[in-house]
Amino acid sequence: MNIALWIAAAVLALAFAAAGLMKITQPRAKLAETGQGWAGDFSDGAVKGIGAAEFLGALGLILPAALDTATVLVPAAACGLAALMLGAAITHARRREYPNITINVVLTGLALFVAVARFGSYAF
Repeated sequence: MNIALWIAAAVLALAFAAAGLMKITQPRAKLAETGQGWAGDFSDGAVKGIGAAEFLGALGLILPAALDTATVLVPAAACGLAALMLGAAITHARRREYPNITINVVLTGLALFVAVARFGSYAF
């Protein structure tokens, strides 16, 4: 089970680090042009803030456990990312971007899997 949790955390960390860096480094207009139309509904600061939250969440999934320091941050980061994905799903539902909701649901499920297991019997 521990291996499955590490794999899930690694997949989440890669996905959120990539998405976060993209939001931090790309202008909001370019994000909107490349299929992320929701970015047009938010300010530049909000988009950068979402990207920063995703990137920091990705670090929080891996670094505390890898460094064996403050390991309670791993499930806390997973909870934060799950909440972020629920907000994303709501935003996509309002915009009728239904295929994106599927991705949000999958990422939320993985994050909740990590959070519940790491808070529970598979804590570090």
